[in-house]
Amino acid sequence: MADYDLKVAVIGGGTGLSTILRGLKRYPLDITAIVTVADDGGSSGSLRQDFQVPPPGDVRNVLVALSDVEPLVRELFQYRFSGNNGLAGHPTGNLLIAAMTDITGDFATAINMLSEVLKVRGKVLPVSNSPLSLCADYTDGTSAQGESAIPKLDKTIKRVYYNNLEPVAFSQAVEAIMEADMILLGPGSLYTSIIPNVLLGEIAQAIVKTKAPCVYICNIMTQPGETEGLSAYDHVKAIEDHVGVNFIDKIIVNDEEVKEETLERYTAQRAGLVELDEESLQAGNIEIIKSRIVAYSESGEVRHNAKKVAATVFSLLLDLEEIE
Repeated sequence: MADYDLKVAVIGGGTGLSTILRGLKRYPLDITAIVTVADDGGSSGSLRQDFQVPPPGDVRNVLVALSDVEPLVRELFQYRFSGNNGLAGHPTGNLLIAAMTDITGDFATAINMLSEVLKVRGKVLPVSNSPLSLCADYTDGTSAQGESAIPKLDKTIKRVYYNNLEPVAFSQAVEAIMEADMILLGPGSLYTSIIPNVLLGEIAQAIVKTKAPCVYICNIMTQPGETEGLSAYDHVKAIEDHVGVNFIDKIIVNDEEVKEETLERYTAQRAGLVELDEESLQAGNIEIIKSRIVAYSESGEVRHNAKKVAATVFSLLLDLEEIE
């Protein structure tokens, strides 16, 4: 394996995926971001309904995260219209992706064209080239339809699935997984950003079949309506149960204390630190990678430190290169 030819496929959605990518693009890596297309809320949901296009929001954030253009161009892409007109709430980037999809007739082609405009470092691929409708069954026997509705019911999720009869994975995403030296899952909302990707049969089969190790970047905090009370092992088990086979080789977990006042604020919202149950993970033959990866948003929310997570991932990749 030649220097700087290391390939990594990063699978997910939401803010977690774009955060990690901002860190990884600093390294000499061949990055492919594989993005979920189940979002049906906000601007993405509106454009999806009005123009029958896959939701552009997560893709927009990933394009910006991997872009290598002037800050003003990134700001333009992320600019969200205000007011009470028809554009209110729509980011410019969402509109551009929807417009380019209409022009080219293909969502993946639109992403590729805009990737060139934004000088994206790596590739951005949708997990499917068609919008997918996510559903959930809860442990009390009830169900919900729509990605944005699932956590709002505030119930314990049993499983998630698509109501599409035969959801088809994007072939280039499958190829990217098979060609990667490492697969990264997460971080992100467990049932609405991570698991939706492995629900597609071709994606799941590729992750299981590839010889590349699969690394799960575990969430630092639990999320009300999705993962309340779930441990690190519970996160892994939920992902693997939806695939039907154990395939996660390593897990990156936080090993840094979170500010007490921050914990108190999360507790008030029925959230808290994801418990690290080492014995259960070790029993599942999952290597535990501990790292000090806490960062805080401007509003004081706990986030992953993009630079530190990327450094941890790159170190793991270099270890693989030494083994080969």
